[in-house]
Amino acid sequence: MPADNIRGPHKVVLGSYNSYAAAQHAVEVLAEHKFPVEHLTIVGTGLRYRELVLGRWTWGRALVAGAVTGGWLGLLIGLVFLIVSPWAATSMISAIVLGIVFGVTLAAVAHATHRRSFAAVPAITADRYEVLVDAEFAEVARRVLTDALASPPGRTS
Repeated sequence: MPADNIRGPHKVVLGSYNSYAAAQHAVEVLAEHKFPVEHLTIVGTGLRYRELVLGRWTWGRALVAGAVTGGWLGLLIGLVFLIVSPWAATSMISAIVLGIVFGVTLAAVAHATHRRSFAAVPAITADRYEVLVDAEFAEVARRVLTDALASPPGRTS
């Protein structure tokens, strides 16, 4: 979809930035100066998918991760049982043990069927980030940003 279609007929580019943090900072500056930020949009252009590979995903890692996740879930359920019936403290221990067993079992099934030998975190990144503003607020937004960038840090208008 071309960027012009994203902008729409009533949006104009307020600024273009190399990072999301820089675009976010521009919106923060506008928000701090009481600009109605609901008229802004941050759009990433030049999108690409990437995966940060964290390391090998072995049977041991999969089973430990399943045990930890199941243990936490079992602890949560056990605490609910403990609140409902405080005289039966063994229900909490049983819930934790059952949570670990189910967690390990589900992790083993998932690892066996997934057939992937590495762990990765997916991310979508952009080459540029544009801050768009409704056309009727463009002049005010530009003035606020210009004034905020011209004034020394720590000084509020």
